[in-house]
Amino acid sequence: MSPWTPPEFPTSPLPTFPAPASPRPARPAAAAIFVHTLCPGRTRCRGTSVPGGRKDKGATPPLRSPPRSRRHPGYRSRRSASLSVSMSRAGSNGTAALERAGVETVKRAVQLDVACRFQESLVCYQEGIDLLLQVVKATTDEAKKHRYRQKISEYMTRAEDIKKHIEKEKQDGKYHKQIRIEENATGFGYEKLFHEYLTEIVSEVWVEDPYIRQVHQLYNFLRFCEMLVKGPCKVKTIHLLTSCDEGSRSEQRIALEGIKQSLSNYGVTLSIEFSSSIHDREIRFNNGWMIKIGRGLDYFKKPQGRFSIGYCDLDLRPCHETTVDVFHTKHTKQM
Repeated sequence: MSPWTPPEFPTSPLPTFPAPASPRPARPAAAAIFVHTLCPGRTRCRGTSVPGGRKDKGATPPLRSPPRSRRHPGYRSRRSASLSVSMSRAGSNGTAALERAGVETVKRAVQLDVACRFQESLVCYQEGIDLLLQVVKATTDEAKKHRYRQKISEYMTRAEDIKKHIEKEKQDGKYHKQIRIEENATGFGYEKLFHEYLTEIVSEVWVEDPYIRQVHQLYNFLRFCEMLVKGPCKVKTIHLLTSCDEGSRSEQRIALEGIKQSLSNYGVTLSIEFSSSIHDREIRFNNGWMIKIGRGLDYFKKPQGRFSIGYCDLDLRPCHETTVDVFHTKHTKQM
């Protein structure tokens, strides 16, 4: 039997964050932190392949948090859990596959880290650490265990540094994350795009979108309102600023009044204003989150038919190419 050859781990970069107002504290020694506390909102790291899975290409999608009722320190991604089950069934071959997946994921994390895409790199660091911890648990080779523990400690420390940097940006009102939705991409329904930012304290929402006019655009806004009603936030007021459709003004007003009346049955007030000069699209929550979508809420393609997949479930509906910019500010401006 050939001796075990350690994989080539990438070197996690030293902190290269913008300098804060006061000198940044020295980088701490390897912290004894639990991997699942690194990032409360986890998702699979795009751009990596896993045994029995698929390779995702292109831009990283929005981070998705699990429902708050199921979020806990021991939360593990579906991917990691399924890999663990596969590993137990496949024995040494499963461990080797898990090892490759873990190394590939941390390589992706380092690439994103170097590119200053810190939020995405944090997700990949966390997932990669989780996979490598499973390898350590499964192996009986002490030299191998020692090697992996060293690298895991390094990646944990870097991930913790990134997490602190992101939190500071949020506190300073400088946080910015950009999500690129590619042409014909799927999996970008409203719940998956916004759920991370709809915390329990959200009670007021502002929507500025000039194109809540045609029938399909009105349905988009209705679906957005349905998402707010379902929670976990406790929205009480929604402010809509849009433009008036001169061609079918009465139909637009009737539809919006219908949405307003329906929302009132759930204890939600909808205020509607019209502007002839509005152009920018923007959605704001009173917890400080601000989301700017290049195409507003109307970034879904027309379904192929009324009985085609994706007609009802927007997660399955192909999208137009657009960009989503997410900011966090200390104060939400009023309209």
